[in-house]
Formats: sequence, C-alpha cells, structure tokens
Amino acid sequence: MTMAPEEPKVEVPEGYVKLTVDGEEVIAPKGELLIRTAERLGTVIPRFCDHPLLDPAGACRQCLVEVEMGGRPMPKPQASCTMTVADGMVVKTQRTSPVADKAQQGVMELLLINHPLDCPICDKGGECPLQNQAMAHGRPESRFRDKKRTFPKPLPISTQVLLDRERCVLCQRCTRFSAQIAGDPFIELLERGAHQQIGTAETADVLDMASRTTSGKPFQSYFSGNTIQICPVGALTSAQYRFRSRPFDLVSSPSVCEHCSSGCAERTDFRRGKVMRKLAGEDPEVNEEWICDKGRFAFRYSTAADRIRTPLVRNAETGELEQASWTQALRVAAEGLAKARDGKGVGVLPGGRSTVEDAYAYSKFARVALRTNDIDARARAHSPEELDFLASRVVGTSPENGVTFHALEHAPLVLCVAFEPEEEAPAVYLRLRKGARKRGTKVVHIGQWTTPAVTRTFGELLACLPGGEASAVEGIAQHAPDLDEGLRAEGAVVLVGERAAEVPGLFSALHRLSERTGARLAWIPRRAGERGAVEVGALPTLLPAGRSVTDAAARAEVEQAWGLAEGSLPAEPGRDTTGILNALVTRDLDGLLVGGVDPDDLPDPALARKALAAAGFVVSLELRPSAVTEHADVVLPIAPVDEKAGSFLNWEGRRREFSVTLEGTGALPDCRVLDTLAVEMDADLFTQTPAAAAGDLARLSPKATLGALSATKVALGAAPDVPNGAVATAGEGQAVLATWRQLIDDGSLQVDEPHLAGTARPVVARMSAATAEGLNGHVTVSTERGSITLPVEVADLPDGVVWLPGNSPGSKVRATLGAGHGAVVSIAAGGAQ
Repeated sequence: MTMAPEEPKVEVPEGYVKLTVDGEEVIAPKGELLIRTAERLGTVIPRFCDHPLLDPAGACRQCLVEVEMGGRPMPKPQASCTMTVADGMVVKTQRTSPVADKAQQGVMELLLINHPLDCPICDKGGECPLQNQAMAHGRPESRFRDKKRTFPKPLPISTQVLLDRERCVLCQRCTRFSAQIAGDPFIELLERGAHQQIGTAETADVLDMASRTTSGKPFQSYFSGNTIQICPVGALTSAQYRFRSRPFDLVSSPSVCEHCSSGCAERTDFRRGKVMRKLAGEDPEVNEEWICDKGRFAFRYSTAADRIRTPLVRNAETGELEQASWTQALRVAAEGLAKARDGKGVGVLPGGRSTVEDAYAYSKFARVALRTNDIDARARAHSPEELDFLASRVVGTSPENGVTFHALEHAPLVLCVAFEPEEEAPAVYLRLRKGARKRGTKVVHIGQWTTPAVTRTFGELLACLPGGEASAVEGIAQHAPDLDEGLRAEGAVVLVGERAAEVPGLFSALHRLSERTGARLAWIPRRAGERGAVEVGALPTLLPAGRSVTDAAARAEVEQAWGLAEGSLPAEPGRDTTGILNALVTRDLDGLLVGGVDPDDLPDPALARKALAAAGFVVSLELRPSAVTEHADVVLPIAPVDEKAGSFLNWEGRRREFSVTLEGTGALPDCRVLDTLAVEMDADLFTQTPAAAAGDLARLSPKATLGALSATKVALGAAPDVPNGAVATAGEGQAVLATWRQLIDDGSLQVDEPHLAGTARPVVARMSAATAEGLNGHVTVSTERGSITLPVEVADLPDGVVWLPGNSPGSKVRATLGAGHGAVVSIAAGGAQ
C-alpha cells in the first residue's frame, strides 16, 4: 500500500506568525491587523472607522469576523481592525462565516436606523462607502419604522467645513485625523449614547448642550479639508464645493500641487471646462494621502474675473494698454527686447512658480536670445552667499543621494533653521509630526517663539534674536552639546528655509555644521518652482545641471548641446534680482522680462517699482494684473497649471510630472510663448511644448553623453564662507523684527477663496510680556516708510523682538515697512483697528 507523501512544512520566518483565514493558511508579520491580512488575500472586509494611516479605534464595529484561538472560538465576533494576528489563529470573514455575515448585516442595520435617505442630494452620493457597503453587506429591507433623529443642517463648524450631524456614523476618522495626524484637536465627540455626535466647542454653544466635553479649541487647522475627504458618509462637506456637482458628473485628472515645494500628489475634478474641486492624491513617498487646505481649496485664481486672456500692448500715444493680436504683441515685444539687448542689455526675472520646463525656457531665452546671464528666479530675499550654497549643496540632489520625506520620518533628530514647516511646507510638517509621534524623532527649531509647529512636533525651541541664527548654529557645540551629539547620529537631518538668505553667514555656518557632524542638509524653499529653477540654471551664476557660467568647458558643453557657435555664451556671472533692479534704476540696463513676479515679495518693493518705472522696455508674462502690469509695454498671457503640462522639482529633487487637466482653453505655457518670441528675435529655443523643453533639457543633464559633464558641475563641498553678520540691537522704543509668511494669507494664488480665507490664523503682533508692557493691547510697528498697527499677543519671544506675519491683511511687512527679518523697527502703543 502506497503512503501519500507528507506535505512539506512551511517555515515561519522570525517575526512572522502562521494563521488561517477563510480556510487558507497565511504567514503574516507580527502586529499586523487582521483586516490588513484579509486585504492581502483579496478579501475586503467592510469598514468605516478603519484607515491605514490612523490608529485603530474599533468604533463602527462594521468589520466583525469570527475568530478562534487555540481551538476555542471566541464567544462573540471580533473587530478585525483592532485585533492583531497571532500564531494558530483561525479567522472566518463574511465569505465563509454566516455568523460574521449576520453580525455585519446587523451593524449596518443599526447604522442606517437614523441615517437620512438623502443620497440624491448628498455630496458623497456616488462615491460613498456607506452606499456601497449597504448594498454589499446590508439587509435588503429595514425593520425600523420610527421617526429618524434629525438636526438643524448644515452646521458651519468653520467657514470651510459644514457638518450634517444626522449623517454621522461616529467612525471617529475626523477626530483621529485631527488629533493624530494634524495635531489640531479642534473636533471631537460630544454627548453620549443616542445623542452622541461630533462637534467643536463652538458647535456646543449653538446646540445649548447641558454637558460639554470638548477640548475648547476652535476649528482652525491647515488640514481640515482632509476630514472631508476621509469622512465615509458625507457628514463633513466643503462650503466651497457643496451642491456644485455630483461625482458622476466629474472628469478626474491626476495633478501636482503648485503651492509649495513639497510637490503633493492631487486629483483635480472638473466639469465643462471648469475645476470643481481638488482632492489629495495617494503617494506614499511624498504626501501619503494628505494635503493642506491651501493645496485643496486655492484654485480659483485661474478663473478670476481679471484674468488676462489676450495680449496687451501699450499705445505710444495714449499710454494705455490695449488688446492686440499675438502676432502684433510678439513683434512689438521682440523689437523692444532686441533694441534693449543691443543697447545696455535686458534683465530676466522669471519668478519662483514656474514649472521646470518653463524655467528652462527662461534660462535658455536669457542666454540665447538676450545673450545675458542677468537672470534670477528668486523673487524674494536673496544673497550671493545663498547662490554659492545652492551651487554647492543643492544642485544635483535627488531622492537617491539626498534627504527625503521618508528620511525625515525615520531620522533620530531633525534641526529646523530659519524654516517654519507648517507655514512653508505643510507636508514636511506632517512627516516631522509623524516621525516624532510614531518613532520618537527629536525635532529642534532655531527660531524666535514656540510656534504651533514646535508644539505639535513635540519639539524643542532654541530661541535667538532675528538675524542671530548663524551665531546660534555656530554655538551649538558649546551651548547645546546634546544637540551636537544628536546631529552626529546616523540619519540626522538639518532643514533650512529660504529665510536663511536674510541672515549673513547662516548658510556658511550650516555647511560647517554639516561637515563637522555628518548631518545631512536639505534646503526647502517656499515656492513650487524654486528647486527646478536652480537645476535649469535660472540663476546668474549657473547654467543647466549646475554648470558654472565661469567654467569654459561647461559653457562649451552647453553651446554644443544648444547648437551655438563657440564662445556664444556670456562668461561673466550675471546680476541677481536686486542687482538687476538697481541697474534699471541707474540705466545700466535698458529692458526687463518678467514672469509673474509681485514686487511686494521682493526685498525692497519701493526699489522694484522705481526700477519698473525707469526701465526702457518691459515685457511681462502673467496671468492676472499686477504692479508689473502698470509699467509693462507688452503683456503676454500665460496658462495656469491646470491648463498646461509640465513638472515641478520638489525640495527632495524628485520630479513631479503632470498633464493637461483642462484641454482646449487656448492658453499657452511660458515655454511656448518664449519659444515664439525667440523666433521673432532670430533665435531657436526648441521649447515649443513642455515635452520638447523637457527633452532639450534632458540632453544637458549629468546623465547625457556630451562628455564628462559632472566634472564641470560645481563641486559639492565648495560651499560659501561668509562671516556671521552683526545682530541688530533695539534701543528705546524699538524692537528687532521677526517675520515670515503664514500659509493662508493674501497670496495672489488665494484670490476668490473667501471660505479658505476665513480659516486663516489671526493677524496679530507677537512679543514678550515685557516688550508688550504699556502698549494697551495694540502696537504700531513703523519705519520711515510706513507703519502697521495690530493687536498684541504675548508669546515667548526674546525681549525686544516683535513678530509680524509677512503678507496678511493689515500686515504687508515689506510693502509697508520696507524691512525684513532682523531689521530694527520702532514700536509704540496703537489704537484698536
């Protein structure tokens, strides 16, 4: 008699367990939730409260399964979203267990008892997990015949988020997101039993509840829109989107956020040629499944009533801008720029919001059509020291050789210098908070006061005077030996923001700190296009791919790639933004080409306006009228992000590509406009389309076969060496100014967004109690150029320091004061505004 061969035993690796799910043996990592194990087998267990990025709650009880341990079944079905796998466990889902199926049906019936049957008018209708799972796992008929619970609706818990309480199934996704991910516990559960509902302290007042169990926090978060997206039943809806369309009316397109340098993945939904909403895309390497409210809601700038849609040419007789054809406008622009080029030259200011392809077109247009290195994409405070730093420490970095989001999350220590993550790069803030909360990452901030980002990343503040950041960095070894030791740990990271350009010696000090401790250094600018502008050479000292303009071999490579005669490219470094403006004022330049730059963002807005008035010929490529438009001789309209293809290079150096969302609008990207303009000037750019521009740029990348390109790239480590500047001191009636922009402010891309504007943080002046003494609750901050009066909020700033938001209503610091971070200003008691 032949014996049947024994089945080979499956070895269970260390750290794993073996269990049975629906009769199938499974090996799963220890600690994995049952609901995830079932998903890997292709079994989708219904759920509402479960979310892979939130801590388990077991709140909705929809994911019940039958579980057996040690040969003994548990007396009741268990929530698979909270139970972890164990060796020898036997699990039966609704597929094989009538008990689990009945339990799930029963829970669904309970959830639907008070749920309104308003699917046809619900914003979630058509993409609602409750709809889908009620059909798949619910009973076909309801036994409930009594009156359903109702509430007044909608309840505005902020200007942006509306609450329909009767739809809520108490899954707690919104409350867990707020408390765990964003760190803003503004929304939580109120009451108990049949009266339980979500709300805030403000809604509790509206409801006149006898018992209020709230955090006392107002509904104010930069991430509140995520609660709308993850709500599984449409209880939380957007005031901006509510009742405007239905999911089945929309066409969806993957896209990339244009608001900061994180490059978050998004999904843009549009109908009839108009964007209706934006949702967070899923990208585990970058933004996971979250985006900030600015990225979600600030998109109506492209449909603003004052958008420029046809070229404008200034009438020489009347002095007014008049509509013109593209042919006429390009001819006038080409003639004016050629004349200025052949005179004393033309400066180019592309701005920091261009795509990689558009920035490359500006860079090439400056060198080929205008024959100049006078180009600078930094429409903000800047310095020669920063140029050296970008050339030596930023160009060429990528996720393969630099700092990444993943590295931030897993770093033992992160030092933030001149960088406010929640205001300048919200996705970076979320990763820092996640790392601190989940993995114990220590986050240290060198700044002026304990901002919300410091608190919510469980961080430590090293306070210093504005402008004293360089000295603070140099003093780490002596005054913070524990921090110095932490920076030597493997994986430690230093993050520096664009504000560092206002502090002499800071980039040099950070380079020395990185070299001494081994900590990796990453630069995080505020605008989406800044990192790409560095890589494509939209700077006065760099050619594409980090080649120095002073290197003859580097110029020869670029000339060969561009098909230019030897010696065609200028060899002298160009002027930076401030240098270009000064040269216009002194008539050392005759012309200016501008790409969407707001003079109020520049270090000296008064100088910018003076330069625009003095310029002999100005061409502006822009979307909406600005202060530049008032002085432009030719205005050429360009396409917003939704109406063109391209890519951004995020702060990691990761390319974030996107395609056209709205076809057929007729709007042209900057690269196409510049290509056509160059043809009018007898030059070829080969940037007719973003794809063509990207292909032309690829020939210049370090991976190209044009020779030893990496040898001509600025050597890493050749960093600036600038001594620390003197820190300003305040006298009687004075203070040192600290300032940076808040995420939601008066930025030009936030126009026509009243709901979003309503969630901005209060516009106040912050100072220490000693500095605020005698100011009677309001302070007037002034220079010889103007003054700003704001309410005072006491914070833990050093004495003699005042902090102002940079570009908020009533606080336009550069435009009004003509001063920046580290400047000395006068302070006096101000009247209520």
